[in-house]
Amino acid sequence: MKITQPIWALGAMSGTSLDGVDAALIKTDGEVIAGFGRHDFRPYSAAEQAKLRAALGQWHGYPDVAAAQEVVEAAHAALLAQFKAEIVGFHGQTLAHNPAGRGTHQAGDGSVLADLLKTPVVWDFRSADVGLGGQGAPLAPFFHFACAKWMGAQTPVGFLNLGGVGNLTYVDPSRGKPEDKGALLAFDTGPANAPINDLMQLRRGLAFDADGACAAEGTPDAAIVDRFLGHGYFFKIPPKSLDRNDFDFLSEAVSALSDSDAAATLTACCAAAVGRALQHLPQPLKLLYVAGGGRRNPTMLRYLREITGLDIRAVEDVGLNGDMLEAQAFGYLAVRVARGLPTSCASTTGVLATIGGGVISYPG
Repeated sequence: MKITQPIWALGAMSGTSLDGVDAALIKTDGEVIAGFGRHDFRPYSAAEQAKLRAALGQWHGYPDVAAAQEVVEAAHAALLAQFKAEIVGFHGQTLAHNPAGRGTHQAGDGSVLADLLKTPVVWDFRSADVGLGGQGAPLAPFFHFACAKWMGAQTPVGFLNLGGVGNLTYVDPSRGKPEDKGALLAFDTGPANAPINDLMQLRRGLAFDADGACAAEGTPDAAIVDRFLGHGYFFKIPPKSLDRNDFDFLSEAVSALSDSDAAATLTACCAAAVGRALQHLPQPLKLLYVAGGGRRNPTMLRYLREITGLDIRAVEDVGLNGDMLEAQAFGYLAVRVARGLPTSCASTTGVLATIGGGVISYPG
């Protein structure tokens, strides 16, 4: 696919929070951002979420994977058919992630969507990176680099995404390309919304802690937070990545606490993980821009400010869309794949060589 100027790409993301599918248009040549277009969200029903949850931790061929894949493909097809684009970036739904072992597994076949949408689809973004010794995550940093350029940043900035899992990107916008030495450092910080969402679903039948209200009424259990920070993950040098279920012990740890104290403790764990993550950056930051559902949680943001001492702002402050940033990222990465440009490097995933991931499926 020959691309010589910015085109409209459609990115889709179904995150570890399991809330639904984000879709967003972005105009780009895979290097600069030329514009942002329409976006939309398609929530998963309770029945669909149940099928996805049943398949978490499972690999190709496992009992619940086929049903989960049908949910992912049908939900994406229904939403993406409402857009017009020249190329689609389809992330799929991560069910299992173990780069040091079995690899990474995103449910959803891009060739199915290519036929349904009659549009080229780029998918399986992570496997090539893992195959070359990388973590396969996070993949948004190359897009974050383009965002820093688009917003006119002159000094290093940080992008913190608080989805099911948290991830942090340090960007030095003075560098020419995202793969240049010193341009980026990125890694997963720790659990973010996933354990809080699971708690609210279990205790109150709610999808999430709206406005952090439950956590705001509680007090974090300092002993649990300290135990959490003793996990071996926090002593690893980045780049590094996590699976959604790598901190499953937290659910048991807060089981004896009240709803509000449990929510406060899990929220404090997320913020404390970010505080630890900042210690790995090449130089201190003054500003941290937050995307993902966590930016709508005032209790989370308060804990972050208290722990980090940083100016914490939603990405909307610089004209970005915190709900759609990851979807836009996969539209951007799709164009990079089509052009043969890299999508990850040693400082973002630990991959042994700068590499362009992704498979392109064409209609028919």
